[in-house]
Amino acid sequence: MKKILLLEDDLILQEIIEEYLVENGYSVECFFNGESALDSILSNRYDMLLLDVNVPEINGFEIVEYIKKELKNTTPVIFITSLTEAKNLEKAFDLGANDYLKKPFDLEELKIRIEHHLSKFSKLDEIQVAEFEFLPKKQILKLGDKEFKLKQKESQILQFLLEQNGNIVSFDDIIFNIWGENDMPTYATIRTYIKNLRKILGADVIENVKGDGYRIK
Repeated sequence: MKKILLLEDDLILQEIIEEYLVENGYSVECFFNGESALDSILSNRYDMLLLDVNVPEINGFEIVEYIKKELKNTTPVIFITSLTEAKNLEKAFDLGANDYLKKPFDLEELKIRIEHHLSKFSKLDEIQVAEFEFLPKKQILKLGDKEFKLKQKESQILQFLLEQNGNIVSFDDIIFNIWGENDMPTYATIRTYIKNLRKILGADVIENVKGDGYRIK
């Protein structure tokens, strides 16, 4: 289940968006002001940030400028805003936003844009991983003429790690995004999948960050 942060100070619109996205299979955390949203971004991992611009305390532009320049955070960002001037659109993309949706907008359009940005990796036939080529649809790692067939969960874990662009993911992140709330595995099971991937890729490709989780270097 993908996790989305929603920053919107119009509480009625916030509730409408949250309800719609939850109905469509997303986990949504909502915030009214920029300071609390930024605090949560600093302490949690999200798959998508939906940010209004003109919100109390810290505006959406300031949040994106900070997380992109200072933290090198690569989480996809969609601005949802009533600002319609071209200069604001230009600023949003200059800061590193992935999309810009002007209010009022259709909820289905928002969903389509979210799906587009979240499916970046899943649509690729090949992804470069160190010296290997990863074929997620076939669940195969290739090195020259050699092919290594992965188990389904191994392939899903590797793809999830790649989608995080070097950010650390915890055991709970992996469980939540790959297994959801049903048939949850033990940490030992996940360690086994990671161990199998590291045997193929090499231990230095998937880094074990002690006490925190794993990341692709």
